[in-house]
Order: sequence, then C-alpha cells, then structure tokens
Amino acid sequence: MKRLEGCAALVTGAASGIGRASAKLFAAEGARVMVVDRAPEVEATAKAIKDAGGTALALQCDAAVEADIAGAVDKAVAAFGTLDVAFANAGVSGGLKPFFELDAADWSAVLQVNLVGAFLCVKHAARVMVPKGKGSIICTASVAGLRSGAGGGPYSASKAGVISLVQTGANYLAGTGVRMNAICPGLIETGMTKPIFDYARAKGSADKIGQLNPLKRYGEPEEIAHMALFLASDDASYVNGQAIAVDGGLSSSLPVRGRWT
Repeated sequence: MKRLEGCAALVTGAASGIGRASAKLFAAEGARVMVVDRAPEVEATAKAIKDAGGTALALQCDAAVEADIAGAVDKAVAAFGTLDVAFANAGVSGGLKPFFELDAADWSAVLQVNLVGAFLCVKHAARVMVPKGKGSIICTASVAGLRSGAGGGPYSASKAGVISLVQTGANYLAGTGVRMNAICPGLIETGMTKPIFDYARAKGSADKIGQLNPLKRYGEPEEIAHMALFLASDDASYVNGQAIAVDGGLSSSLPVRGRWT
C-alpha cells in the first residue's frame, strides 16, 4: 500500500525545488495534493502530477497573506473532503546584503514569508486537523536556523524562528493527535540557491559546492522530499516537535577545510 493512500495534502512553495519534489512524491504515494505558490509555475507542478496519474490542484496565491492561506486550506478541504498533511515550505532567501546595511524592511520581508507564513499554514491546517484528531504539519526550516554561517541574518533568524514555532506548536497541539515537525535542509540545489551554483560554475569551482559536509556534496530536492514523506506518513507516528537536519552531516560539526585520514 502507498504510504499516503487516501490522504489529502497541501504544499506551499510548490512551484519549484523542494516544494515541487515533495508534492510529486506525496502524489506518487497516493495523496491528493493542493499545490500552492505565488509563482505561476505552480501550474506546471500540478500538471506533472496529473501526467503521472496523480491528483493535484494548483492555486496561485501568497502563503504569507492570511486570507490567501486560509482560502487555500478551505479549497483543499472542499476539493478533497479533508486535510491530513500540510507542508509549510514557502520561503525566500533575502539575499546576502551585509549585516549592518540591512534595514527593518529587509528583515520584515523575510520574516513575513519564512516565519509568519509558516505560522499561518500551521494555524489554518490545525483548525481542520484538530477536530478529527489526526494530522501531520511539516515546516521547512534550515541548518541556518541551527547556527550561523549558512545564510544571511534575516534568513537565519527566520529559520531559527521556524524551529521554535515547531517546538512550541507541538506543545500547543498536545493531546490533539496532530504532529508537527521541521526539516532543516543543508545546501540543496533549488531556485533559491541558484545564484550560488551559477557563481561556482562560472568560476569553474562547481566541484567544491557542498564540500564542508562529511558527504562532500550538495543535496537534491528529492532527498528533502523523502524526509517530508516520512514525517507526513504514519511511519513517523511517534515523531513530534523535532527539527531534523538533512544536510549531509554539515550540522554535526563546525565547518572545517579538511581533516587528516
């Protein structure tokens, strides 16, 4: 039996990268999927799922706007009859402007999408899941939320906030049967990280991308999607309130240039 057979899922930030890979995997495992993104490419995600024999609906809206995400949840329930899985994945990098050149607007723009947007998905998914006594809510955090050195200031702070949101949210949901966890990706090749990859390839140093982690490579969106699938499924029935790093081992140590063998 497929791991999400009969389930209904909502995935934000589903136009590309981790969100698209996760939505496609959820559908392949039996879920009916509402794919949400403010980018029009979200339609291509839904089409790919349908072409593969799955069930998907696309909605172009802003996951950081409460009316939009509330409407997305309502549309998912209207279409599928329920909501079992919500993956709050939408996020922005905020760029790499020097720390002391940032202003309040820079911080607000990143926090609104990455942290407030995640909260809104949690809030509106929970109102559907709590009455039925079961559900899985997943948030995309980052290794940048665990310690410095993996992202800009606003991005790192927003992802640390997502980790706290998952920990506190799991406890606010105590006794409801709804689980809540975060994934902390390392360096993954997505649209958001494209400038890093383009710069390295232009310099001829693509072979050095991801060399700080013990696996000595960067990750693919599908590798994060498989963790999302685990957390969404009943295989993770006793996993709650956790922030799980999927980073090739990067967060196991402080960055180093090399080791003796």
